[in-house]
Amino acid sequence: MKFRMVHNNFNVFDLDKSLKFYTEAFDMHEVGRISAPDGSFIIVYLEDGNSAHQLELTWLRDRTEPYNLGDNEFHLAFKVDDYAAAHARHEKMGCICYENPQMGIYFVTDPDGYWLEVVPEKR
Repeated sequence: MKFRMVHNNFNVFDLDKSLKFYTEAFDMHEVGRISAPDGSFIIVYLEDGNSAHQLELTWLRDRTEPYNLGDNEFHLAFKVDDYAAAHARHEKMGCICYENPQMGIYFVTDPDGYWLEVVPEKR
């Protein structure tokens, strides 16, 4: 028996805003979409084009306020081959929320407050 991780899910309040963020911040693109026949939800799968792992964004029509992420003690991580360019991009976007120069990493937040770690390919 072999298990293989295939995706992580984030519930999002504004699907269009989240899709724009992940496209601009991490060069991700949509590879699949499921829409409920009654319009109650939309699920969008994103990939980065470099790995098989997907990010699943779920939008729920009846959601009326942003999600409470609690202490937000979880995150996704992205390795990047040009750390300085990635940092400059995210700094320009204004989404860097925490930096740890000693470890050589930083975190950004998406429109819903999820944390995303950026790690250099080689450190």
